[in-house]
Amino acid sequence: MTVEIFEGEKRAFMTGNEVVAWAAVAAGADIMFGYPITPQNEIMHYWTRLAPRYGKKFLQTEDELSAGFTTAGGVMAGLKAFTATAGPGNVLMQEPMSMAEMMRLPTVVVVQQRGGPSTATVIYSQQEVTLTALGGNGEGLRVVYSTATHQELFDYTIKAFNTAWKYRFPTFVLGDGYQAKMREPLTVYNPAGRGIRLIEPEPLVGLDGVPGRDRPPAQHRNTFSLEEELYEKLMGDIKDYEKAAPEIAEYQSAGTEDADLVVVGHGVVFRAVRDAVKSLRENGLKAGYFRPVTLRPFPVPQFREVAGRAKKILVVESAYGQLARLLKEAACGTPAGIEVLFRPGVGITAGEIEDRAREIISLF
Repeated sequence: MTVEIFEGEKRAFMTGNEVVAWAAVAAGADIMFGYPITPQNEIMHYWTRLAPRYGKKFLQTEDELSAGFTTAGGVMAGLKAFTATAGPGNVLMQEPMSMAEMMRLPTVVVVQQRGGPSTATVIYSQQEVTLTALGGNGEGLRVVYSTATHQELFDYTIKAFNTAWKYRFPTFVLGDGYQAKMREPLTVYNPAGRGIRLIEPEPLVGLDGVPGRDRPPAQHRNTFSLEEELYEKLMGDIKDYEKAAPEIAEYQSAGTEDADLVVVGHGVVFRAVRDAVKSLRENGLKAGYFRPVTLRPFPVPQFREVAGRAKKILVVESAYGQLARLLKEAACGTPAGIEVLFRPGVGITAGEIEDRAREIISLF
């Protein structure tokens, strides 16, 4: 049921985790299943504060495996269910999300990335890109939105529910520890006020009537006895995914038409990329930026067009090449050379990006 949470729009100043909780309410989410892990804990905390006011529910499970599977179960029962996690919890979440991929369940997971491998730090990283975009033991038939601001955390959390229920693929909102903990102004709103129609959930089990007589029978399976049977199922899902990919994929770019150097970054690092490119442009250097908003499906045609014009691509990320792997696959066969600025688990400033860009441009 859609809940009227705001009259019009309001400016707010809050942490990213608080933003996610409010956005889930705005999206009409019914229940959150979760298990505490830093830096996403406050999503659970804020959700439980909001839940009684808006008729929502929450269940803390015994671990992230259970959180993922109960989210899948909630979806099958016809609820807009979601969960949130980070780091080692994201690792555990991959088994239930693989099941959701196989069964085409519209699950929503918010990931606030922390440093890895293993426990590592509880602060920040972009080291969960590969895990989130291509995790599990399937083909990575999922949607991953990488957010850069609190406004985007709000917008894309709402959008994630609609995307999941429209296309029936697991959908992730990939944030990070910085976004989770810092406070930032944004505009919160009721989706209806902006003409956003929320897709209502439907139960997949427990339907009225006798299957095969009163309604078409449904199969919700994650186990197949025959190779050929699995192949047929997967190829059908892959066909659906590839058909939907151009509708789902999103990106931002600027200055790429005449750029000798295109700087690529995602998530919170993109904020520094944008500022660095602005400074380079103001100083007469031909630089542009490309930002994939969806890491899965990746905006391949748009990136290939950019890579086909530029002399060099500079990949900037707070990981050791996880974004670069996606880019290299997308750019395969294009003439642009790829340079890198990798700082795994550490924030990157605009000044550092500008210095690296000037080094590369000086060699042209």
